[in-house]
Amino acid sequence: MIEYKFDTQLLIEGKNLSEDAIRQYFIDNFDGDCLLVCGDDELIKIHFHTNQPWKVLEYCDGLGDIQDIVVENMERQANGLNG
Repeated sequence: MIEYKFDTQLLIEGKNLSEDAIRQYFIDNFDGDCLLVCGDDELIKIHFHTNQPWKVLEYCDGLGDIQDIVVENMERQANGLNG
């Protein structure tokens, strides 16, 4: 069984975005692993494994426009099904 089953990926487009502040918010507020936060002050890429992707999306939506959203169920993928 996979501990954090949803692979959550998205882009945030905005102004004055901070990789460090976003990364720290994830660490402090979300359970998960495989966190990747990279980009610049106008575009940030997020990759995160969690069981509550809706919370990630809600937070990121408050930072700017979110786009290219992908949420895949890795447990289903591991069982040979569509994620």
